[in-house]
Order: sequence, then structure tokens, then C-alpha cells
Amino acid sequence: MKLLLDCDPGHDDAVAILYAACHLDLIAITTVHGNQTVEHTTRNALSLCRLAQLDIPVARGAAKPLNGPMLEAGIVHGRTGLDGAELPTPDRDVVDEHAVELILRLARENRGELVLAATGALTNVALALSMEPKLREWLRGITIMGGTTGIGNVSAVSEFNIHCDPEAADIVLASGVPMWLVGLDVTRRVGVDAAQIAALRAGGGAVARTIADLLAFFLASLERVHGLSTASLHDPCTLVPFIDPSLMTYRQTNVAVDLASPLTRGMTVCDLRQLGNVPLGHIVPQRPPNVQLARDPAPGLVPHILDAIRQVDARTR
Repeated sequence: MKLLLDCDPGHDDAVAILYAACHLDLIAITTVHGNQTVEHTTRNALSLCRLAQLDIPVARGAAKPLNGPMLEAGIVHGRTGLDGAELPTPDRDVVDEHAVELILRLARENRGELVLAATGALTNVALALSMEPKLREWLRGITIMGGTTGIGNVSAVSEFNIHCDPEAADIVLASGVPMWLVGLDVTRRVGVDAAQIAALRAGGGAVARTIADLLAFFLASLERVHGLSTASLHDPCTLVPFIDPSLMTYRQTNVAVDLASPLTRGMTVCDLRQLGNVPLGHIVPQRPPNVQLARDPAPGLVPHILDAIRQVDARTR
């Protein structure tokens, strides 16, 4: 299976890149605004490619959302978006194509084979779907880290990736492309603690030590800002259906994005009701399902992700 990763590196994006490189045919990376400016996220992607010795194209994408000002998560990810470790200087530049152009070209060239994993704001994906309606038919699927069925990490109910560009998320979720969605309520249960980070660092090469340093910074940030005791591996969770589906359970359901209310803008409304086959009367009926929504991670998921980092580390020594 071929994968294009649209991301905003980002500590958990860095882990997702290595997880994909270990287990999937990662053919390109596109970058977007989010955890930092697109200039920072693009440089981070290029640095990570050099670190992991990935010879794949990287294309710069959208610098701002479809509507409204850009957000950034420097309070969590730091001044560069990947604070905590000394990353190698990029040894090449981005390709001449814009991220949206690269998404469309690779989807057209790999019809029915390409999965698009989106781990940042959905601006690039929404622009590509709006520019070329046939993209819906070309893609094998879209898998997204975004949203939540519970509390948010930007507002009381909205998760950062969706909150960065709710209009884009609305376009993508309504596209009809086969879709997997893993939200904050699940990914916060997929995290590494200080002992696991220390074990990753011990005896590791440049890749393992760098990722361990990044995760240590991320853990400290999440503890300071959100009171968490683990560094959440949000973004690698998007790849689970295509690597080992037994590591996550899913439920087919409808997910929509609130765009109107200042109080709940960016909220993912996940319809998890179990209505009977009876006249509903005053009850609002359920909309047709549009996503496979992640529900429960398996206990072995975190070790599986950490093992992928070690495998990439061993390859690059």
C-alpha cells in the first residue's frame, strides 16, 4: 500500500513519519500550517527525512486556513515546532510542486492504491478535493488524526487539528472518500512515559536518541500545559488500519464539524447513539455513516510504535 503523509511536524508527526517508513510504502510528505508555521513544519519534515535517510519528495503546502487566522501550538511544540533535539540540517529542498499539486498527481498516478494520511490541519486535503472532484475516486482512503468524542485540547470540545481549519475539515468529512478518524479521546491513551523514553534512548543510535529527546520535551510540555503523564503518540495512530488493524477497534458512524457556534466551533459531533428500529417521533434520526471512528487501542500498540523507531534506527546506523 502506498502512503502520502500530509503533516505539520510536530513531535508526534515525527514518530508517524518513522512508523510509516518502517511498515508502509511512504512515497511523499506534504506539509501544512499547524503545530508551527508552514516554514517551520516544512524544514522539520526535511530534517526528519535526512535523519531517517528517506529519499522521498517533500512539498510545502498551505500556510493558513481557508477562513480566519492561523493558529500555532508553540506552547506545546516549541519555537521550531520540534524543540528538544538538535535535528540535522536538511540536505535538499522541497520539490517545485505545491503540496496540493503533488497530492493530485500522485493520486492520479496511483489510482486505487494511495492512502492519504492527514495529521495536521486539513487545508491541503480540502483544497485538493475542491480543485479536483475525481480525487474522491482516485484515493483508496483518507485517514485522519483529529477531533474528539470528549474534551478538547483547544476549547472544551474542540481538538487542535480540526480547530485549525474547521471549514477544511467539513469539506473532507463530507467528501465521501472511505475514511478513518482517530480522535484525541483515543490518542491520549496511546502515550509513552519517562521510563519508556529512557529505554528508547539507551543504547540507541542517532534516530532513537533524537526521537527520545523530542519525546522528553513533548512529555514535559504536555505535563505542564495539560497535566498529562505520558507523551501522546497521536499521529502514528492514523496508520494502524493499514499496518495492523488488530491494534485498534473502530465503529462506523457519522461525524460532522460545528462551524457556527463561538462556543463549540471546531467540535466534531460524533453520533454514537444506538437507536432502535422504531418510529423516532421527536428524535433526530442519524445521518449515514461517513467514517470508521477509532474507539479503543490495544495494549500492544505503544510497543509496536516504539519498535518501529528502533527498526528505522538500526537501518540508518
